[in-house]
Amino acid sequence: MEMNRRQFVGTGVGAAAAITLLPSVATAQDVDAAINAFTGGADTSPDGITLIAPEIAENGNTVPIEVDAPGAEAIILLAAGNPSPDVATFNFGPAAGAQAASTRIRLAGEQDVIAIARMPDGTFLRAQQEVKVTIGGCGG
Repeated sequence: MEMNRRQFVGTGVGAAAAITLLPSVATAQDVDAAINAFTGGADTSPDGITLIAPEIAENGNTVPIEVDAPGAEAIILLAAGNPSPDVATFNFGPAAGAQAASTRIRLAGEQDVIAIARMPDGTFLRAQQEVKVTIGGCGG
């Protein structure tokens, strides 16, 4: 089969458009980059933070998430399998009654939800929960 220049260019443009429009999934590097941006590369500890997420979510469009880190200045919430892993950042001032948050997020299939809290002394706490999505969601 012979292809002229116009057909060749059209095929290339179509392929590029298809690749651009396909949903992508965050890579481990994207998640690590988001964590490093928040922590400055510091180590995290699993103690002192609570992350509550369902093990199985029936609908990936509205997955309930709760995070609690008493004394935290800020908490970042990440969804490792979403096209953009950064879900939310909660900042707490000195007048905050509690350093806890609850929200509903969209998840694309089975993935880890990660919460990291920044404490006033410069340490970081980390909690992680795997969530399996049965239907719907962000490409799931």
